Amino acid sequence: MRLFFILLTCCITAFAQQEKVPVLVNQAGYNLGESKRFVCPGAKDGAKFKIINMTTNQAVFEGQILNQEGWFTRFNPISKDEFRIEVEGVGTSVPFWIADHLLEKIASKLGYEFFIDVRGSEDPINANLPKVYGGGPSRDGGAYGLETIFECLQYASNPALYDRWKTEFGDKNVPDLIELILWHAEFAYAHVAYQGPVGTRHGSLGYEGQPRMQYDYWNLLDQLSVVCAAYHDFLKPYLPREKYLKYRRVCNEKWMEYDRHKVVRYWTYSNKWVDAGFQEFNEMGNAYGQSVFSNLFMYLCEKNEPDGKPERYLKWAQESAADIIQHWDFNNPRHMWWIRNAEHITPQALAYFLLAAPESAPKGTKEKLSAWATHMHQKTNNFWKYRVHSETEWAHPKTKELGGAPALGGSMFAVAYLLNDTRLRDLGWAQVDFVFGVNPVGAHLSNKSRERIDIGGYWEGVEHGWPAAHPNGYGMLGKVRGTLDGSPLDKDFQKTKTAVVSGNESQDLIGKDAYATEGWCVSNRGWQATLTFSTLGSHQVKILNREGKEIDRAKAGETVVIEVKAALNRDWNRVEKGQILLAVNGKTNALDVTETGENTGVFKVEYTVPVKAKALTVSYGYLGIGKKATLTVQ
Repeated sequence: MRLFFILLTCCITAFAQQEKVPVLVNQAGYNLGESKRFVCPGAKDGAKFKIINMTTNQAVFEGQILNQEGWFTRFNPISKDEFRIEVEGVGTSVPFWIADHLLEKIASKLGYEFFIDVRGSEDPINANLPKVYGGGPSRDGGAYGLETIFECLQYASNPALYDRWKTEFGDKNVPDLIELILWHAEFAYAHVAYQGPVGTRHGSLGYEGQPRMQYDYWNLLDQLSVVCAAYHDFLKPYLPREKYLKYRRVCNEKWMEYDRHKVVRYWTYSNKWVDAGFQEFNEMGNAYGQSVFSNLFMYLCEKNEPDGKPERYLKWAQESAADIIQHWDFNNPRHMWWIRNAEHITPQALAYFLLAAPESAPKGTKEKLSAWATHMHQKTNNFWKYRVHSETEWAHPKTKELGGAPALGGSMFAVAYLLNDTRLRDLGWAQVDFVFGVNPVGAHLSNKSRERIDIGGYWEGVEHGWPAAHPNGYGMLGKVRGTLDGSPLDKDFQKTKTAVVSGNESQDLIGKDAYATEGWCVSNRGWQATLTFSTLGSHQVKILNREGKEIDRAKAGETVVIEVKAALNRDWNRVEKGQILLAVNGKTNALDVTETGENTGVFKVEYTVPVKAKALTVSYGYLGIGKKATLTVQ
């Protein structure tokens, strides 16, 4: 009998220990053909794990843990089933999918729906700015939000997907994301000279020793600049030319007056404890790299106008990029994590120069991005793949880190594409995994509230949301779809004992005391950028012959096959369609492509080369972040 109780006690102890070690996966799942990993804190090197198909209950992959991580990148099943991971002697993960462009499938729509919900007014022209905290188009934000820039880039990255959704606004012929862009453009134009008071804010704007500004109307020109560029790429069917010309005119007239032509330093005075005093750069309206983006957009606009002056905007973009190349200091926290939600703009803007105008980028652009990539490799050398603050601090001990992982993935995707750095792209996916639960709290960075679930505002497949929320602050984001609510602080990384609640509760014992900030438009902007730049390394456009071989030459009258791989496969149970652009002898038209079967993610169309064609180009995407293939006609 005594032996029996000893054995029973051992079993109970083993079970308790098993429950204390979580198997942390991306709770939604992983993209086919991309990096895949999980974290099991405390697990010993060599511990075996299995991936189990939840439908058949069969083991379909095996591996071993190293450095508290398990990798299964080479496991790429073509399946609609969910999987789970079992770690020998430890525990089991929540279910997850592995599927074609899974992240884009479950997150693209929420990525912009957040910005629909968070608007401070439904009327962009007659908004009551003093009632909108910070005086901007988005609640709890100012004009520095730059929403329009990242909305345009999001659409440009995957237009056929966003063309499907037309239910949020009144005009059912206009995609919701386009309507949102036009709404922000109208807001920016209507308030581009507004200098009145706004609600309580944590500081003031303007240079030291000069009159202070309460409202950052300068940045509204940045939001108009991308609309002017997008007019020539994809907004022309939706934006009347007379409106576009008003936007363009005010940009040209006010550009230098509003200091849009240069890098802006020491412009924000903050009285927040976290960044008190004049800041060289921060998230409040003077992000490092902002002027690269906006001047490039005006360059793309002006070069399409007979009376345009693209050369001056290109010169200003080059000077701003040269400033980054010379002065961007990775070891200066005020150039990096201290900027918080604006940090992502610096590498993304510099990368965008090489995407939009590579022949004009200043000398040293790629080398600076390569140096940044090396720095990121060094700073993420831990099993969380988290970019640490310093040798002694994982993250900030008191305040939000939402400017980190949600946005860092986008920067890594953009730079990895330009450098052909697959390891950096893998790190980008690790940041996505961090958002979806591979973090010390073991939870998605958004609180899974009943209110959000009821309005379709939460990510499919996520079991455990952020344990806490701050829904009724200035932004009133409790009922805003896709809001991010928190991120681990330094104390969360320091913990050694962990445990997970089973079932469908929206919290876990790892982070029951996890810190929740109020969600913010500039936090979600960084996440939006990650959704945008993830497609750079996965979208493809090819021209094939009948035998399936990629070609760049064909004869007039020959039938070729145009193949597109893009994040358009949302319904795994039906064949879907998309559109690409076909340019022949300078004339461009839309061309329909059809998925080759249910859940293939490959879209094709046969096309007969016209007799009089000299060359043709097929493309997908806009504003320098699309893909294209060119065919010379013999």
